[in-house]
Amino acid sequence: MQKIDIGDEKIPLLNDPAKRSLIYQVGVVLMVAALGYYLISNTLANLDRQSIATGFGFLEKESSFEIGESLIEYSAADNYARALLVGVLNTLKVSFVGIVLTVILGTLIGVARLSTNWLVSRLAAIYIELLQDIPVLLQLFFWYAFFYEMLPSPRQALNPVTGLFLCNRGMIFGVPAAHPAWAWMGWAFLVACVLAWLLRRWAMQRLFKTGKPFPIFWTSLGVLLGLPFFVWLLAGAPTAMDLPHLRGFNFQGGMSISPEFTALLLGLVLYTAAFVAEIVRAGIQSVNKGQTEAAKALGLKTGKVLSLVILPQALRVIIPPLTSQMLNLTKNSSLAVAIGYPDFVSVANTTINQTGQAIEGVAMIMAVYLCLSLLTSVFMNWYNKKMALVER
Repeated sequence: MQKIDIGDEKIPLLNDPAKRSLIYQVGVVLMVAALGYYLISNTLANLDRQSIATGFGFLEKESSFEIGESLIEYSAADNYARALLVGVLNTLKVSFVGIVLTVILGTLIGVARLSTNWLVSRLAAIYIELLQDIPVLLQLFFWYAFFYEMLPSPRQALNPVTGLFLCNRGMIFGVPAAHPAWAWMGWAFLVACVLAWLLRRWAMQRLFKTGKPFPIFWTSLGVLLGLPFFVWLLAGAPTAMDLPHLRGFNFQGGMSISPEFTALLLGLVLYTAAFVAEIVRAGIQSVNKGQTEAAKALGLKTGKVLSLVILPQALRVIIPPLTSQMLNLTKNSSLAVAIGYPDFVSVANTTINQTGQAIEGVAMIMAVYLCLSLLTSVFMNWYNKKMALVER
């Protein structure tokens, strides 16, 4: 057969795969840029024709609306920037508390799902099937109606114990009266956390070197409780309480948890925990059964087998899908607008309605949830890498 020698013959531009691919990519980028320019210029022209100002200058204007719940001082005389900050903090509050409770509840239900006790296992299965199949929005409506319609008005509030009242305005309870000792106790608790962490590191190094275990749990618990208690004694052991009392149509004093926050938190936690329970169950079942048998052969009790052998290995399977559920809970918190809880979406919607800055408002909503999701993902990826199996 005659061999075809192309030698140094130049390949045509469109027949060169690399150059052709580059041309296609450049073309796609130019098309996307042209489309973006058309959309932006068209939007700006329409806004200008309707005399709607653009930009974020409205953030400095007075908001003129109240927000029912706030972690910081806020009034209608504050500007829109502070109102949106209140919304962000409310979203962070319900998301953080919800994630912590979801992980705890989901882990317990996932372990119960694998229990050898028939009743416990079936109850866990019923919970998972029931809560997973009901849309979370309907669950939020149910819990909000339950708290708002079933509980009495403040004048007929339930008073199961002294200082605790339950009514359709929420749960109102007494708290310690303001005193510098509480701030010092908070700092003492942070110091105790650092000491407990250092103690755990020392105990693990001691275990690897000598093989002798150290009662790290009870020692850490003693440090975490004992140091703040010691500071409380040094500060004079204040015991004054700020108890709620009925004045007019509502309670004054103490601390209150609104029905909107309770319904949102309960709905999100119960719904997401059903998915987390299945993730925990799958993670535990991924660990070889021989690991359990070997641990029991060494004389470890069931609780020790679970905490020292099974869960540390199962975490490598559990963490990636668990991250997705944490993100889902954070994003589902935006449904709070349906039951009147002033999260960031609710406050941003009010801001948009008053200022007409729809594009800026929606952009801020997207940016806030994007940042929350990225921060959660970064932290969980770091934790997943820390828990990954290290081959020697």
